[in-house]
Amino acid sequence: MNKKDQALLLKLARNTLEASFNDTDPDTSNIGHLTQLRGCFVTLHKHNQLRGCIGFPRPVMPLYEQIIAASKAAAFDDPRFPPLSKDELKDIVIEISILTRPELLKAKSSDEYLKNINIGKDGLIIQGRSSGLLLPQVAVEYKFTPEKFLESVSEKAGMDKDDWKNLSNKIYTFRAEIFSEDDK
Repeated sequence: MNKKDQALLLKLARNTLEASFNDTDPDTSNIGHLTQLRGCFVTLHKHNQLRGCIGFPRPVMPLYEQIIAASKAAAFDDPRFPPLSKDELKDIVIEISILTRPELLKAKSSDEYLKNINIGKDGLIIQGRSSGLLLPQVAVEYKFTPEKFLESVSEKAGMDKDDWKNLSNKIYTFRAEIFSEDDK
């Protein structure tokens, strides 16, 4: 994705949040071309701390519509945080992650998972009795090893930290193109 389109998506996310407080819809007149079918996440930071993060691992609607939905959800529906207040908006920095299609990580033993995860490049999804997802930047931020990354995605899914070793659970990897208002 080129820098111009990245800037348009960041502006769309910002306008979505502003419009939410005014009970209006964001302006989508200049983004109609951003209809790719890609997964995405919108992450909100306040004073360099996570303030909300919601997204779609797989495409369910055109990209610009997913950005609108994910922006609103990150601000108002992330169960880890109270809804964003209008006063907080000035302190929010928006980050967008555009995802590749998740690919099943095939393994005959759990040790094979450890060899096939690229910290700093791969994000992880675990699916079993529940599911969890961690974006690639999480592993870098917390200096995870592949094993700690797998344990953390298992815990994010509400599973035991060692459930990634159970081969009946499915592990997927994906990559992300990450850009932020801080990148300007």
